[in-house]
Amino acid sequence: MLKVIANAALLATVAATAITPALAAEVKRENFGKLPDGRTVEAVTLTNGKGMAVRVMTLGASIQSVMLPDRSGKAVDVAIGYDSLDGYIKAPEFFGATVGRVANRIARGKFSLDGKAYTVPVNNGVNSLHGGTKGFDKVVWTVRAVKNGAEASVTMRYTSPDGDMGYSGTLTTDATYSLDEQNRLRITYTATTDKPTVVNISNHAYWNLAGPGRTAMDHLLTIPADRFTPTDETSIPLGEHRAVEGTVFDFRKPTPVGARVRSGDDKQMVYGRGYDHNWVVGQGVTKDEHMMARVVEPTSGRGFELWSNQPGLQFYSGNFMDGTLTGKSGQIYREGDALVFEPQLFPDSPNQPQFPSVRLAPGQTYRNVMTYKFFVTAE
Repeated sequence: MLKVIANAALLATVAATAITPALAAEVKRENFGKLPDGRTVEAVTLTNGKGMAVRVMTLGASIQSVMLPDRSGKAVDVAIGYDSLDGYIKAPEFFGATVGRVANRIARGKFSLDGKAYTVPVNNGVNSLHGGTKGFDKVVWTVRAVKNGAEASVTMRYTSPDGDMGYSGTLTTDATYSLDEQNRLRITYTATTDKPTVVNISNHAYWNLAGPGRTAMDHLLTIPADRFTPTDETSIPLGEHRAVEGTVFDFRKPTPVGARVRSGDDKQMVYGRGYDHNWVVGQGVTKDEHMMARVVEPTSGRGFELWSNQPGLQFYSGNFMDGTLTGKSGQIYREGDALVFEPQLFPDSPNQPQFPSVRLAPGQTYRNVMTYKFFVTAE
């Protein structure tokens, strides 16, 4: 009897061992290429048992690819970018990148903090965008940790010195990407400083859930927000909240992105050549995440919900991709070929005290967590 029980226990152990690897997400670490100065850029791939794989590279702590199956099980790369490091060096365009210290725009590259004036590089017309001429997207991060298991992950770090791009304080930032067996991709940014500074970090992944060679204008978009922040002609917020009711900015019900993207009735669409605006999804940073957007590509059935603890969502409809960039598999990137969703604090917050504050002091920890919950719809 004891032998039978022992054999049964052994079989149960073998079965559990056989099942566990299939259910456990895995991590693969490899070289992705070398920069002109000889430094190596690494790539870390997170893979789960559902056929999903996410590759992140240390240049810009960037999403390089996301393989995602459709309703028939066919997986394609749904993240816009390049096949090799060379493209990211020559024409980065923030593809998949971590953007900071301050994501989005700072008017005229100037702001005041604690009564002191600061000037940061202007790189977007008259404004500073995504940290300046050498923001977090253009530096090599260091892999701090990788982890296999039910939720595979990689953590990368970059330490921005005091005075970097004109910003005060030594800022230490960690970016953690994790993938679980429910097809949830979580990106967590944390940062600490040794002097008061301003921080607003986000991710700039470009998505096309239909796959290569297809437009993203047919994607059905929901943004659960009844207000957005209108801008001037240089994309700097006017400082007010405006109702989406009755405007092209109303995505409270699923709406094809392209249904109103070429509308000339609203000057806001002229300023951004389409959507490049901030929606007010919350009042301030929260401990818990809330839904920022839901996207569905009807033909393939691929979709995601994006959740975050941030109050603002910058939605960009790929308006400035003009056919001059050749990306993965020789694809020419055109206007409307991809969508960007950036959970963050509001644009130009350092100059607009009525907006949620981007100030970070010593002893505080900045935290932006965003979770992509990928799914496939039935026909």
